Amino acid sequence: MKENFREMSDEPLHWQVFISLALACVFRRGENLALEANKIDRDNKQVTIDQTIGGGKEWKPKIKDKKSSPSTRIVSVPESVIVLLKKLYISNSRMGNKASHLWKEKSHNWIFCNEDGTHFYPTTPTTWWRRFTKRKGIRHIRLHDLRHTSATFLINQGVHAKIISERLGHADIRTTMDTYGHALRSAEQEAAGKIDTLFTRKEKAD
Repeated sequence: MKENFREMSDEPLHWQVFISLALACVFRRGENLALEANKIDRDNKQVTIDQTIGGGKEWKPKIKDKKSSPSTRIVSVPESVIVLLKKLYISNSRMGNKASHLWKEKSHNWIFCNEDGTHFYPTTPTTWWRRFTKRKGIRHIRLHDLRHTSATFLINQGVHAKIISERLGHADIRTTMDTYGHALRSAEQEAAGKIDTLFTRKEKAD
């Protein structure tokens, strides 16, 4: 995870933000793509996830409303990522002013957008990620697997499984338990080992 962040420093700002959200907030690719400026609460450092962008008929992108879905959620975002989001918003605003009448998007204010304001095509992040890892000599994993990397990191940091489940947008905590069972068991065993030191110290004291 740290290696990815270091290598991202000289990448375009929008990709820095995209990967930061995937790692820090465990957002899916489609959730990132569907993120709009009005979904970001900079004061409370939160982002609302209630829509996604995926492939539709004839491979045309389709915006899907998730308001009735269990994966709709409000996610707390690290301060450093909020700063990046603000920078990207400002950059996009300048790009829109420069584009003027060539700006095609009239209904949405996408965070990840092309020079005409339209959102990125669903496969664009995946293509960039594959080229990025190859160019940097980083061991390639699927872009979606960054969610797993982040979730495993949170487990190892002792974050409760329920909180991790909510950040992931899982409808049922059992999905989280099934997916990350090995990591959770390892964390639980480590916790038992730490508790054991209390008894070991007590025996030495006696």
